[in-house]
Amino acid sequence: MSGLSIKDCRNPWVLLATGFGSGFSPAAPGTAGSLLAVPMWWWLLAPLSGAVQMVLLVLGAGLSVLVVERVRRHRVGDDQAIVLDEMLGTCIALCAAPRHLGVALTGFALFRLFDIAKPWPVSWAERRLPGGWGIVMDDVVAGVLAACVLELSLAGLRAFGASVGT
Repeated sequence: MSGLSIKDCRNPWVLLATGFGSGFSPAAPGTAGSLLAVPMWWWLLAPLSGAVQMVLLVLGAGLSVLVVERVRRHRVGDDQAIVLDEMLGTCIALCAAPRHLGVALTGFALFRLFDIAKPWPVSWAERRLPGGWGIVMDDVVAGVLAACVLELSLAGLRAFGASVGT
């Protein structure tokens, strides 16, 4: 199978899978997709309650698997231009976090760290789950790990009297 090109974004499935074309960044397409997710989270998800964010992200995960699987199967396999999974993982890392620039950037950085380093169980999800499930779920797991570290860090800072993100 051949790789995706920007011309393929005429197909709405490819447009979604490539993060509206951000996956065609010449350097670090996964990071470009994750960066795009930060303002999307800021403006669309952060104003919502944590519970609503979680419901939307679970629905988003299901939709992401469908979109990525469709593009992967009919087009290219696991092309690096597919960044919808990184966008989802970034939003999961920030789920229920306070709407604060430092918190958003920290969540983004933590997600990228876990996504790139692929510690267990991120690596397990990537290797063991088939097709679109594996492509998306490793980023879901990386996002959950990043969210846990972010929330524990914020709790620690608050315990020492910091008012970060309140």
